[in-house]
Amino acid sequence: KFSQAAVIKQIMKRCSSLGKKQGYDEEGLPVDVPKGHFVVYVGENRTRYIVPISFLTRPEFQILLQRAEEEFGFDHDMGLTIPCEEVVFESLTSMLR
Repeated sequence: KFSQAAVIKQIMKRCSSLGKKQGYDEEGLPVDVPKGHFVVYVGENRTRYIVPISFLTRPEFQILLQRAEEEFGFDHDMGLTIPCEEVVFESLTSMLR
């Protein structure tokens, strides 16, 4: 098992190393994502959500990250994918704000 800091560091590295594609700046970061936020994909349709980095320290969100790691791992090209129904994710994130 990785420490919390190691997992967060790995997630942030993965989120910021998606490459210089259309819609990304010279550092490989999505141009539509505000500073202090990151992108996750949720549900069967992989709906894109932009969430604050502060969520990474919340135990509720860490449970979702653990499930994502168990199901998908962090070494793939699909972006950070959360295995959760969209309605559940939206409910959880609205409570975390």
